[in-house]
Amino acid sequence: MSGLFAAILLRRAGWEADIYERVDVGLIGRGAGIVTHEEMRAVLRAAGCDPSRDLGVDVTMRRTLDRSGAVAGDFVCPQTLTSWDRVFRMLRQEFPDARYHIGKELQRVEQNGGRVVAHFADGTAAEGDLLVGADGFRSNVRAEVLPAVKPAYAGYIAWRGLVDEAAIPPPVHADIFDAMVFGLPPNEQFISYPVAGRDNDLRPGHRRCNFVWYRPADEATELRRLLTDASGRFHALGIPPPLVRADVIASLREDSRTLLAPQLDAVVSLTPQPFLQPIFDVETERMAVGSVAIIGDAAFLARPHVAAGVTKAAEDAMALANALRAHDDVATALAAFERERMPANRRIMDRGRELGGYLQPHLLAPAALAAAERHHTPAAIMSEIAVLDF
Repeated sequence: MSGLFAAILLRRAGWEADIYERVDVGLIGRGAGIVTHEEMRAVLRAAGCDPSRDLGVDVTMRRTLDRSGAVAGDFVCPQTLTSWDRVFRMLRQEFPDARYHIGKELQRVEQNGGRVVAHFADGTAAEGDLLVGADGFRSNVRAEVLPAVKPAYAGYIAWRGLVDEAAIPPPVHADIFDAMVFGLPPNEQFISYPVAGRDNDLRPGHRRCNFVWYRPADEATELRRLLTDASGRFHALGIPPPLVRADVIASLREDSRTLLAPQLDAVVSLTPQPFLQPIFDVETERMAVGSVAIIGDAAFLARPHVAAGVTKAAEDAMALANALRAHDDVATALAAFERERMPANRRIMDRGRELGGYLQPHLLAPAALAAAERHHTPAAIMSEIAVLDF
């Protein structure tokens, strides 16, 4: 996603830009829900997209359900809830196929005399004035130019899933589908909200319900159990959804019956294949090294509670394009880009840690945990999660 934002905006600023995608298949059809912000829509418009047209599902309310399923709080918060796939498709349509290269896994970066060369695993290479590392929190580009920066486990995981709207029983649908809905088991957080259906279908009855459930997981014990597949292989940075063991999913469904409101339990029980993601922090000390810029999750992976991952990637790309438009010299432009985006990214990182503190009780001292708990009330959750006004 951040690569598309960057390449499109650079082309619109007068640059020639190619995308080298590590996987050898298209990315359409991937990803789960995204909460949009006006800042993200502004960059979409700058990239030639129309975010006013079929971007996602509009909701006006937030709601918290207690364990019994009763409403514990309501909060007015109009937002558009979309999907990673929808935004990716919008951007992909703005970028020429001939410039989009798949199956290009970066192996090595070489810099010399203001030029930069990307060497790929298939033996090919690409040379230019600028290399943009927009390759996610596992970034090969970052590993080349900032090898000391590693993802740091935050102490909890996120279970995610999607359910077809038509599969949701009418009473459950009536209680949850028109809002962003929260459940708050002790030291945990559950969120459900509506998104577009397959192929961006926004017709009532054809949409989907997206959920995310944050749960503490000790790194040495529970996390290892969750990320070990049936063959015994441990997937340290995240396990592919098809490899999550059946007993792990069965345990999730049992916990759902025990801990969640019946309406939210129904969402989990109806999800065909829940998948999980360990929550990591990635924070770089630089966003520009020589002729290399690093943007999006490759530079700063913030915790999802601010719901700003796509937005900050978009704003990174916009700042980069604007800096290169304003300065003829690449080095000067990258310095200006870095000065603008480092404070903004650190602010989002800090806010994500603040909102997620109570999800890591096994890692916090009592005083720190007590301070974090103020973000775990229904009123705080509904007013603070997935908003950029802080």
